[in-house]
Amino acid sequence: MYFESCITMSKNPFQNAAAAVLYIIGVASLMYYGPKFFKSADSVIVPIAMISLFTLSAAMMGYFFLYQPLQLYVDGQKKEATTLFVQTILVFAGMTVLAFLALFVRSLV
Repeated sequence: MYFESCITMSKNPFQNAAAAVLYIIGVASLMYYGPKFFKSADSVIVPIAMISLFTLSAAMMGYFFLYQPLQLYVDGQKKEATTLFVQTILVFAGMTVLAFLALFVRSLV
């Protein structure tokens, strides 16, 4: 199927971690710039939207970090699955450290 080939994750930990970072950038941008474009909404919709966003984010991160390692594990490639998962986590941790370093350096200026 065409759809399945479009949504498969990479076996490259850098691409998987980058996908997670891009998703986070998109959500953070929406949260930062959203109030500037939309009128404030003091209603039950705000907590519904926040819980929905949290649930979506958990699902997306699970997909970015777990989909391909689980595929490998089910295919009997347990060592490769573990390696890919750990490498993706480490690359994402490195990207997170870089984000905090950028924040720290910016605070010094």
